[in-house]
Amino acid sequence: MTTQAAPAIVPNFDDDATTGRKLAIICSKGTLDMAYPGLILANAALGEGVETHLFFTFWGFDMITKSRMGDLKFTMLGNTATHLPQGIGGLPGMTAMATHQMKKQIAEVGVPEVPEFLEQIVASGGHLWACRMSADMMHLSKDDLYEGVEDIINAADFIEKTDGAQLLFI
Repeated sequence: MTTQAAPAIVPNFDDDATTGRKLAIICSKGTLDMAYPGLILANAALGEGVETHLFFTFWGFDMITKSRMGDLKFTMLGNTATHLPQGIGGLPGMTAMATHQMKKQIAEVGVPEVPEFLEQIVASGGHLWACRMSADMMHLSKDDLYEGVEDIINAADFIEKTDGAQLLFI
């Protein structure tokens, strides 16, 4: 019987296949349906050994603010991709129902909730950054944010940290 070592959670960013590969994801939305694309892409990039940075700005702060990160909502109001009549989204209780349904479907496919997903990304070597201007506008400090956020930085610092990265704005 042979014993194989389990693959490292944090990939080796210095091997030939990943040298120099970087991904910078700007998360600007704080709704449940807009939180997952950035997290899923970050997780996939980390799994491929790509150095990954997420920058949370404007309403994307809801994803990393301790008081809100576990209670993101999904609304059908104004969301034509739901393929339902728009008036339904404005009915009382529809946001709660749509949020519940989306969380249920996400759980059924084995995707963690936002706080656990952030924890997984940090454990895999991902970098989380908060936007200084957004923090100032919302009167938030680092103490208000998820503990995995490395720092509150300005946009120029983020650009410097992610020099040469592929950039996604979500």
